[in-house]
Amino acid sequence: MEYDVVIVGGGPAGSTLGSVLRKYAPAAKVLILEREIFPREHVGESQLPPVTKVLEEMGCWDKVEAAGFPVKTGALYRWGNTDDLWRFDFLVGQEYEDLPRPGILEGQRHQTTFHVERATFDEILLDHAAELGCEVCEGAKVSSVQRTGDTVDAIKVEGTTPAGADDAGWVRAKHYVDASGHVGILRRAMDVTVSEPTSLKNIAIWRYWRSEKWADLDGVGTGGVRVRVMSLGNGWIWFIPIAKDLTSVGFVTHADHYKKSGLTPSELYAQAVATDPHIADLLTGATPEPEIRSTKDWSFLANRMAGENWMLVGESAGFADPILAGGMALAMVGAREAAYLHAALINGDHEESWLKAWYSETQTRRISQHIKFADYWYSANGHFSDLQAYTSQIAAEAGLSLNPKEAFQWLGTGGFVSDDLASPVVGSYRLGAVKSAMQILSGIPATWEINQSNTFTLNLEGCAIEQVPYCADGKIEKVKCYKRGASLLPMIGIYRMVFRALNRASDAAALVKELKMTIAGTKEITEPYNAFLGALDALEGMVAEGWITASVKEGRPFMNVMLDEASVSMAGR
Repeated sequence: MEYDVVIVGGGPAGSTLGSVLRKYAPAAKVLILEREIFPREHVGESQLPPVTKVLEEMGCWDKVEAAGFPVKTGALYRWGNTDDLWRFDFLVGQEYEDLPRPGILEGQRHQTTFHVERATFDEILLDHAAELGCEVCEGAKVSSVQRTGDTVDAIKVEGTTPAGADDAGWVRAKHYVDASGHVGILRRAMDVTVSEPTSLKNIAIWRYWRSEKWADLDGVGTGGVRVRVMSLGNGWIWFIPIAKDLTSVGFVTHADHYKKSGLTPSELYAQAVATDPHIADLLTGATPEPEIRSTKDWSFLANRMAGENWMLVGESAGFADPILAGGMALAMVGAREAAYLHAALINGDHEESWLKAWYSETQTRRISQHIKFADYWYSANGHFSDLQAYTSQIAAEAGLSLNPKEAFQWLGTGGFVSDDLASPVVGSYRLGAVKSAMQILSGIPATWEINQSNTFTLNLEGCAIEQVPYCADGKIEKVKCYKRGASLLPMIGIYRMVFRALNRASDAAALVKELKMTIAGTKEITEPYNAFLGALDALEGMVAEGWITASVKEGRPFMNVMLDEASVSMAGR
């Protein structure tokens, strides 16, 4: 039997792809090959809110919610040049409501995410893919890949034999997807090289701890908690509650520090967790599980994302340092897009080369942005002063000549459409949140460009128009985008709403009124508070990238946008 799609790897990327593909192409023959027998342990427990949207579309958010994982509402950091602890919250300007659980996906739950025990979480996702009709083979190892040029002809499976394999264990398909993680089984077989666009080469050492005292860790019952990220002189510690009495505690440090220390991973880990007073206090009376795990943990990016009949998803395509917990979001968001692409190929929608070019560009840009964001995060930390110069290099790649501390301004405004075509996000975080974080890290007050002017006019001079793929409701649509250089202005979502408002108003006060009226009158917008936040972010990004000409006219009021508020007051000057 020839499959439509064979997916190598049954982790979150593979199971997401299989589930979304079967949802929108229910007749597709999809095979998922997983080397391990689930459940199995895996690092990467802390998620970002984009995962919530993907789980909802897959149809298994309720299953994950029913597992009782702690709700992640943000993070608690000690980072940069201060010993103070500071909070980063997903719920901007709101207090978290500790509602009964399990609950339904509504209200604040759209803005939060989970801390998960990966053994349980990954099994939920893989079982869900099987329920939707994917053939799932656990204990199935890909031992060989047969190829002709850039085409995969067949893969050989040992262990659990798929129903469609021949007598020798060879499996054939129209399309193949590598979701095998950093191992990159197909990536390596197709001779795809990887780049390491960073000087960060860290290792991670972690173990699991148990204690009953963490049930009310953040004062909100068992409903919501924050990840702890604590900087040390030679690395940083994560503290991720993944159950009422279970937490993952890890230490990330540069590989060179580990080698020079002369310590074993166990000794280095024990030294780190004892050094930090906040973590040491949390672990007082806690019981560690016996096994200590370690892995190399540095960023890389595949130099090709797709070929004639194959594609990379998840960590096979690239990996960004875990400081910002972007791994799961990158894997699942990318896998969702890959599923849409394969559904379009199976259904005969759109030109294959157009789809693959879009997928390759999107994944490369998104992973690169996460890597750059992580690099800045490290360089803003006083304990990593040797990376300060690298931050200027990051900015230079974007065409800017900035010193390291000025680079936060680029991170606060650049690449604002890289993660999601319909809304302004940087490294999976909204633009205002990035500005707030950069202000804390750099010590330089973050400013809103839109507060400096009171008149806003669209500037489309010298731009071209092109069609860009957009995934929604099971179909890939062609969305009109204005393009100037590397900058895109898509006519969809928040950007289209701001674009239309600018055609009706240019005065700051009138523009704010127009945006609020549009949001209130759009029945598809279920969360006007967040929609207005997005509109302010989009307006700021459009000014920064030159899509809006901002100016000052005497006698007119100015906006007064605050970093962490979804409200605007008008002020004279």
